[in-house]
Amino acid sequence: MEPIQLTWKQRGELWLRLGVRAALLVLALLALRYGVLPLVSLLSPFVLALVLSWMLNPLVRWLQRKLSISRGPITLTLLIVVFAIVGGVLWALTWMAVEQVQALFFNWEAIVDTLLTNLDRVLEWFGGLQDLLPGEAYNAGERFAQLVEAWVRDIDVSGWLKVVADRAPSLVGQVSAFVVAAIVFLMATYFITADYPRLRLFITIRVPAPARSFCGEVRRIFMEAFGGYLKSQLIISFVVFVILAVGFFIIGQPYSLILALGFAVLDFIPIIGSGTIMVPWAVVDIIVGNYTHAVQLMVIWGIIALFRRLGEPKILGDQTGLSPILSLIGIYVGMLVGGVLGMIVGPLLLLVLINLAKLGIFSPVIGDLSAAASDVAAILKNGQRK
Repeated sequence: MEPIQLTWKQRGELWLRLGVRAALLVLALLALRYGVLPLVSLLSPFVLALVLSWMLNPLVRWLQRKLSISRGPITLTLLIVVFAIVGGVLWALTWMAVEQVQALFFNWEAIVDTLLTNLDRVLEWFGGLQDLLPGEAYNAGERFAQLVEAWVRDIDVSGWLKVVADRAPSLVGQVSAFVVAAIVFLMATYFITADYPRLRLFITIRVPAPARSFCGEVRRIFMEAFGGYLKSQLIISFVVFVILAVGFFIIGQPYSLILALGFAVLDFIPIIGSGTIMVPWAVVDIIVGNYTHAVQLMVIWGIIALFRRLGEPKILGDQTGLSPILSLIGIYVGMLVGGVLGMIVGPLLLLVLINLAKLGIFSPVIGDLSAAASDVAAILKNGQRK
């Protein structure tokens, strides 16, 4: 296809449109960074209350239709049940976690000694491979082991305790603020859930029909791409946590709850997964002769892998639609921009953008960029002919 050269008038209008869109994009990003995000943070109890009310509304509506009772008593009863269950589970888990953290601090010196002893045995085993490995590979492995050993020796639990003690007054203030925010969240959840239909109607009748239709389509895409995927991943991570916690409890693994929670978080992060820790852990167990524990770890990891193979497709479905390379791009860019959280959110935001592009939101911009590229190519081509 031959590039098309525009007239000066068309070129001016084209670049004016692109400039205005670029300026609007910059203003939108600045507004998001310095306006929307701080406002959402400031009003976070009400935002969370709105999200929870949106999630509870179908159940409240169903109970209201079945029981023929007003929304107020149903909302109050439902919230009491939900928060009682969630609060009880969180309280039990927190109590167990606190006990295990205390035991971890009290036994830290023995744990470090055990780690260093196992590391020395791994280094001794690795030294036997010196004649089998290339020199550079052996030296790299030896340097890595030395770095791990230095890192373990430099961990100062007493320093952590001092930091916590120094920050105790500010932590007390933060706890007080959290309690107030929690009370506001509970009250806002009740008020919003009880008046959800009226509030929704109040907002809907004040939004023009075209804007309402567009926002509805964007909301649908966002919920399918972002909400559906994130919800599925949270379910998967929760199941992985349960498998790890039960498995560690059965094999008598010390600090089972802390380890299960940490590995579940790793499993939530794309690419990494709990296997990045459990497999090397089992290898170290084999090297030091702890074969039973190695087999137990591999059985637990195998159950997780089997669940991911069989259960993940059913839970996740076709929520992503991202090719592996696009997922990798989203993870890498997200990691550079936002660290670990960016690795999680990056692919989701990329998925939302792709679905919005399918909706045609970016078609005018893409058309103008294509016209600008064609115009520049035509100018360069004509210049070469001269």
